[in-house]
Amino acid sequence: MIKACLHGLCASCCSCILPSPSSPRAANQEMDPDGAITHRSVDVNGVRLHVAEAGPAGAPVVLLLHGFPELWYTWRHQMRALAAAGYRAVAPDMRGYGGSDAPSGGPDEYTALHVVGDLVALIDSLGEKQVFVVAHDWGAMIAWSLCLFRPDRVKALVALSVPFTPRSPARKPVDGLKALYGDEYYICRIQEPGVIEAEFARLGTELVLRKFFTYRTPGPLFIPKSGWGSPDDEVPLPSWITEEDIKYYAAQFDKSGFTGGLNYYRALNKTWELTSPWTGAEIKVPTKFIVGDVDLSYHVAGAYDFINKGGLKKFVPLLEDVVVMKDVGHFINEEKPEEISAHIISFVKKFK
Repeated sequence: MIKACLHGLCASCCSCILPSPSSPRAANQEMDPDGAITHRSVDVNGVRLHVAEAGPAGAPVVLLLHGFPELWYTWRHQMRALAAAGYRAVAPDMRGYGGSDAPSGGPDEYTALHVVGDLVALIDSLGEKQVFVVAHDWGAMIAWSLCLFRPDRVKALVALSVPFTPRSPARKPVDGLKALYGDEYYICRIQEPGVIEAEFARLGTELVLRKFFTYRTPGPLFIPKSGWGSPDDEVPLPSWITEEDIKYYAAQFDKSGFTGGLNYYRALNKTWELTSPWTGAEIKVPTKFIVGDVDLSYHVAGAYDFINKGGLKKFVPLLEDVVVMKDVGHFINEEKPEEISAHIISFVKKFK
């Protein structure tokens, strides 16, 4: 819990400690020199999370959840827009990422139940009964689970890129993907601890990030066992992400490694085992879903029909809107920051 102190924060959230110039918090402040976004650490659910915040205290909270290979930083544009609109934007580095703790007990410490537990404790630490949630990629998957397990804590959800996936009792998710796409499908390649980390190390952190952020093929991503290209590959950046952005991401992943984020994929089957009580359950939170039409997630087998022909609405009965953005890829909140910010604000203000 957050206790009172001179700064309105407490020892348990570490905000009263001045950062050294080489600390992660100092590095984050370098990326936001005008101080509009502040940084602190919060102890939740047995882990310490790095949390970025913007906007006035006491304003309605919008909790922003990133995916892979992202950080709080993926929300930098939306945080400023939300703060300007009168909201308090809160963007953690998720468990295993960036300045947050990365439990070392293996993938079983990265199930949806663990990560949702982090978020419920974070919401408690903010002194809030309910928050708005905006989430992308793996963040969206976790947000769907948060809404499934604890709908009482979520006022409304804006999910980006990844739709709700109902639990199939017939087959574990990784087994199904392997049967559909084979061993070189990226999620399947990630499963064996250490293997994909070695491939990423061979290529170099910055090149790996360039390959992910520039992927715009409307179809499955494969990482061949023979190698995901050469360390000498040149991958130019699109206009929406700068060299400075990539270097920030790379510096953080150089410190933390990729294993924490990869463990979310490795925990998919364990989460499936643990969530059998929710088979067939609906998401009963007001929701808006936004996806780009060249996003690989939109073209996973069956996703297009599920989203557009009633499947998503069946399992998310309070779904109010589906927005498909033309010629937009997976990293939608970075590629179209102003449009996504406007979509978020226009939706959540209905429930303010």
